Amino acid sequence: AKEILDLMNRALVLLREGKPARLVERKPEEEQAFSMLGLMTAKPVLYVCNVEEASALEGNALSAEVFKRAAEEGAKAVVVSAKIESEIAVLPAEDQKDYLDAIGLDEPGLNRVIRAGYDLLHLVTYFTVGPKEARAWTITKGTKAPAAAGVIHSDFEKGFIRSETIAYADYVQYKGESGARDAGRLRLEGKEYVVQDGDVLHFRFAN
Repeated sequence: AKEILDLMNRALVLLREGKPARLVERKPEEEQAFSMLGLMTAKPVLYVCNVEEASALEGNALSAEVFKRAAEEGAKAVVVSAKIESEIAVLPAEDQKDYLDAIGLDEPGLNRVIRAGYDLLHLVTYFTVGPKEARAWTITKGTKAPAAAGVIHSDFEKGFIRSETIAYADYVQYKGESGARDAGRLRLEGKEYVVQDGDVLHFRFAN
């Protein structure tokens, strides 16, 4: 109760100054208690700035003001051009890259929105790859291998032995699991391993 009262008082100071509660400085061990307060302005905020096509890469003067405001609030901001996104959406997948190259963009704005959202929510993705399909799994940043395995099935977490792990960059560079294994880039990780964004994992577990 004392911890919660202290957090409430610290939040109240900011709120009286017109600042959001998400700016309350807190230790990792206080996060759970802070989330229990249920403060509206403690929730993560993402500003999406819709700009003209010519400003889709770096934004414009108005979006710069939004980015400044976001930084002051402990929020995030991204720039997109809704017109460009609508045009990309109707193109076949094989034509989308050519279109983006022609207008000087590396990727759709939607990708930036997704990455910013994941970052705000402290989420990462790992992959499992089999002969028939590849799957992406979303976990909280800082999750250890057994808990990550449990996202697939609780039995994987209970019987976890180890994880055969390949970093995403290595998986791409060496063209899959076989190439990464031959290059010595496949690692065996145990129960204390913290899964990294993009890891390609194969879990070993006991029944």
